Amino acid sequence: MDWKYALSEPDLGEPEIAAVVDCVSSGWLSMGPRARAFETAFAEMHGVKHAFAVANGTAALHIALAALGVGARPGDEVIQPSMTFVAGANMTRVVGAKPVFADIVSLSEPTIDPADLERRITANTRAIIVMHYGGYACRMEEIVAIAAAHSIPIIEDACHAPGQKVPELGGRFLGGIGDIGCFSFFSNKNMTCGEGGMVVTDDDGLAELFKALRSHGMTTLSWDRHQGRATTYDVTVSGFNYRLDDLRAALASAQLAKLPGLNAKRRVLAVAYADAFAALGVPDTAYVFGDKPGAGTAHVGAVVVPAAKRDAVRAGLAEQRIQTSLHYPPVHHFTAFKDPEAASTSLTVSEEFAQRVITLPLYPSLPLEAVPEIAGAIARGLRD
Repeated sequence: MDWKYALSEPDLGEPEIAAVVDCVSSGWLSMGPRARAFETAFAEMHGVKHAFAVANGTAALHIALAALGVGARPGDEVIQPSMTFVAGANMTRVVGAKPVFADIVSLSEPTIDPADLERRITANTRAIIVMHYGGYACRMEEIVAIAAAHSIPIIEDACHAPGQKVPELGGRFLGGIGDIGCFSFFSNKNMTCGEGGMVVTDDDGLAELFKALRSHGMTTLSWDRHQGRATTYDVTVSGFNYRLDDLRAALASAQLAKLPGLNAKRRVLAVAYADAFAALGVPDTAYVFGDKPGAGTAHVGAVVVPAAKRDAVRAGLAEQRIQTSLHYPPVHHFTAFKDPEAASTSLTVSEEFAQRVITLPLYPSLPLEAVPEIAGAIARGLRD
């Protein structure tokens, strides 16, 4: 489809090209010095002690759960939102545990509700996954207190939120507040290398496990042996092939250097969207996080509209070559996660949000004048 305004577009240019060419010219493509340099820079930016580059955000979630020993006991549960991408629930199942879905705060704040999260804690709860929807912080102060009271580790799904500092939490960065933070560098993310991820922690013990788990449980990498720092290796745990190669790490490093500027451009667009919808004054329609559009990374630009008109509005936008999407179909609606014994009807806010949300074009190169055009097209569609 030849979109006038696509849903997302990466911001790639000469720095990324130069980084990739330099890597190819070096003759070393697998995980090596560029991956390590990327990890160091990422850890420094996010104020965390350890950062490990992995194949994708799903791999980060997988080894986070595995390192915590989730699924080691029958009946283990992981509380997480249903209003998120399916990766967290999939990896919960993969490690042998059960995902327990909690509701979101509100239509304007679609992050996990701390009160509902706490209600779902049982003796089997082994971890909590929170997801910073659109790059806007969950209510972490409340969630951290709840988790501490029950001695439950927190995994932050910060795939939407690289480079997001939270002044209310002492200037800490999202992904560095819980026990473990997970990031994604998929092509539609705020920074990208096509496929890639990062898992971060301040815990030395978890760091050692992450390092082993991402590379078959091995104690050294091929690069270490190539450099003469090791001649063999041991395998200390059963691990995976989740390494990030130097080619993608080089691309990611170039993107990381641009990340503050890329996030800033997104925030300008998010503020413009919020202002545009507020000015239009269409009943039962509002920009998500419209009360604080500049307080996140603005990975997702979303609006809630009346459910009865949502699909028709999307069809009308497509006719005008404006791409939209849905973030997200709730996980508990998917065939693989339907549980006839689960009280899915108690996820009332998630259910309503899923029926009303439209994800809009939002990326650094989107022209600012596109925002009132898109908002106006939605308003006309709702009034027809």
